[in-house]
Amino acid sequence: MAKIKVTLTRSTIGTLPKHKLCVKGLGLRRIGHTVELEDTPAVRGMINKVNYLVSVEGE
Repeated sequence: MAKIKVTLTRSTIGTLPKHKLCVKGLGLRRIGHTVELEDTPAVRGMINKVNYLVSVEGE
C-alpha cells in the first residue's frame, strides 16, 4: 500500500476535542512533526477531519 507523509502545521489549541483526538490518532505530537502513514480510508478520514491543521505529501 502507498505511504503518505503528514505534517502538523498548526496548533491544536482551541480546536474541538474530537479533532485533537484525530491528531493524536495520526501520531502527531507537536508543530512541524512529520509521520509516514499507510494510505488507508481510516487515515484519509482523520486527515480530512483535521485538514486545516495538517499538510499532506505523496497523495
